[in-house]
Amino acid sequence: MGKAIALDFGLKRTGLALTDDARIFAFGHSTVESKDLMSNLKLLIPREKISTIVLGKPKRLDNSLFEINANIDQLILLLKTEFPACEIVQVDERFTSKIAAHAISQSGKGKKERQSKELVDKVSATLILQSYLEQQS
Repeated sequence: MGKAIALDFGLKRTGLALTDDARIFAFGHSTVESKDLMSNLKLLIPREKISTIVLGKPKRLDNSLFEINANIDQLILLLKTEFPACEIVQVDERFTSKIAAHAISQSGKGKKERQSKELVDKVSATLILQSYLEQQS
């Protein structure tokens, strides 16, 4: 079994996180512009021996879906075409951005780094991936 990667997809940016080889820990990897996501994944997935792609499923408190889910559904179709050997799963990502922002604010980082949306996206992807790992164990 290969590593898992999580995508915190947004229309502008996508945060990426990877597991270790044993799939125990999630680590923030990077944030990429969403228009460059597929070219990045085409390099990253074979290099890191990724077998599972985890995407966040944004939901409101009442369990209804956000409009961006239509874009995520299109992304899933593209991922299935480009990476047919990878399992693709979705996990509820409610509050990940708020939790990420809070964790960053408590980290002792400088104001400029705390306000970095790229960092929030990367930490959100890490939270999505850690949630997936906990569901698997």
